[in-house]
Amino acid sequence: MRIQLSEHFTWNKLLRFTFPSIIMMIFTSIYVVVDGFFVSNFAGKTAFSAINLVYPALALVDALAFMMESGSAAIVGKQLGEGNRKQANNSFSLIVCIVIVFAILIMIPGYIFLDDISRLLGASEEMMPYCRIYARILLSVFPFRMCQYIFQAFFIAGEKSSLGLKVTLGAGGINMILDALFVAVFKWGLAGACIATVLAQVFGSLCGIVYFIRPNDSLLQLVKPKFDLHVLVKSCTNGMSEFVGNLAYSTIFILYNWQLMRMIGQNGVAAYGVIQYIVYIFASIYYGFNAGVSSLVSFNFGAKNHEELHNLYTKSLVFMTAAGLGILLINLLLADSLSRIFVGYDEQLYLLTSRALKIYSYSFTIYGINIFGSAFFTALNNGWISGILAFTRLFLFEVGCVFLLPYMMGVDGIWYAKLVAELLGIGLTTLFFIRFKKKYHY
Repeated sequence: MRIQLSEHFTWNKLLRFTFPSIIMMIFTSIYVVVDGFFVSNFAGKTAFSAINLVYPALALVDALAFMMESGSAAIVGKQLGEGNRKQANNSFSLIVCIVIVFAILIMIPGYIFLDDISRLLGASEEMMPYCRIYARILLSVFPFRMCQYIFQAFFIAGEKSSLGLKVTLGAGGINMILDALFVAVFKWGLAGACIATVLAQVFGSLCGIVYFIRPNDSLLQLVKPKFDLHVLVKSCTNGMSEFVGNLAYSTIFILYNWQLMRMIGQNGVAAYGVIQYIVYIFASIYYGFNAGVSSLVSFNFGAKNHEELHNLYTKSLVFMTAAGLGILLINLLLADSLSRIFVGYDEQLYLLTSRALKIYSYSFTIYGINIFGSAFFTALNNGWISGILAFTRLFLFEVGCVFLLPYMMGVDGIWYAKLVAELLGIGLTTLFFIRFKKKYHY
């Protein structure tokens, strides 16, 4: 039975509503991780280190897509809550067009300055060929990549999260099957893994375009948009925390790699790459839940249903706390096994990765609450507050920890940086929750 945004959400109904987006995000992360597995085990440590070195630069561009995705979804959700479906369709269609234009404009300088960027990130001459292969293939389909992110959010906003899940499962299945075929069977190495990824992204994007451009039974449809500067600006400001978060993630990734190359070398970059793949899987539970609940928050904010806002707020905090403790336990129990899957062929690298993952895992106990704090204020159409939370926690706290803790604790300081930053961040998040509770009545 289809769950409507206007309903009251019990635990059972909330989990049923957010489950497709959680699985969608988990599956998206898994097929990215599968790329890393095949590259590491079949193309080698140098190729694996190279893609983890250059990936943060590509993720900087993804930040634009996530900003527009979350920011515009909050606007569209509010417009639907107000009963203005025509305006919601125009806003949705405008954002899709803008994202495609952005992606095309970004591809050109990406190709031109690829080698310079790779060297700036610290790539050795041994890594450079792999950096070129990886970046050029992924840049070639950037409009499809960014559209795929956008449609994931709007399947949920249009009350078709189960369809969005099916599309993501299809794209992920394509990626994993082609990874095995191109890399393990055909021996195409890194290029094979990249081709598998871009074909999956094209599939996911085209499914969204075909569905929304035709008459459908969701709340949204692609139409010929009228330019609306207010919607564009509001999408950017609403999605500021997601932009800052992804921008900071890329910056921090670069700083971690820089510190690790300086202190350990290529093994350090490879170990951090494995950690980020594993983090990506578990963090997708938080992001998937937020993607689902944010549509509900925006809708009820637009409908001025304060009682339901409070219900969603309290249940979300409970979910994030329970999930964080569960993820910590899983990581502590499986750190050795997870590390061996990726880098078991190198004993020294395996031991380094396992120890680092166990230390890093403690940050998950509070990571989800901080992520929810930023997403919650975005859903309330207050991008400035969510942006401040993300900027302070990531740019000030974590960047500061990445620089300072290694000088105080050695290599372990790098792995403890995330935990210390999240502890500082939860204090600020709590202050903002208290400060704005009366204003938004949650």
